[in-house]
Amino acid sequence: MKNSSSPFDQRGNNLMEDGKNFAIISYLTAIGLIIAFVLNNEKRNDFTTFHIRQSLGIFLAMFIFGMFSYLPFIGWIISVLGFVLLVILWIAGVMNAVNGHKKPVPILGEYFNSIFSGI
Repeated sequence: MKNSSSPFDQRGNNLMEDGKNFAIISYLTAIGLIIAFVLNNEKRNDFTTFHIRQSLGIFLAMFIFGMFSYLPFIGWIISVLGFVLLVILWIAGVMNAVNGHKKPVPILGEYFNSIFSGI
């Protein structure tokens, strides 16, 4: 039976847990996104960076759909439908982070990764 308490295994597990925690924080409001971004810059973690990109894309899309609400007549319909879609994407992103999956959110996730690849 393999002993999994070696320092290397422990360090790798801690890195994953830290990355997972920061990834989850990135989805908790825009302030959480900023906190995760700053903390991730101190100790770069690929998993956290991936989820910061996803979260940033979702929050910016929410802002854009919020701007649609100011359009007369059809704007409120577009913004409500957009917010419903984005809440679903937000839930998918949070669930991916909680479960430790590095999987883009449906529909827009790959786009968010390519736009924010510099992060």
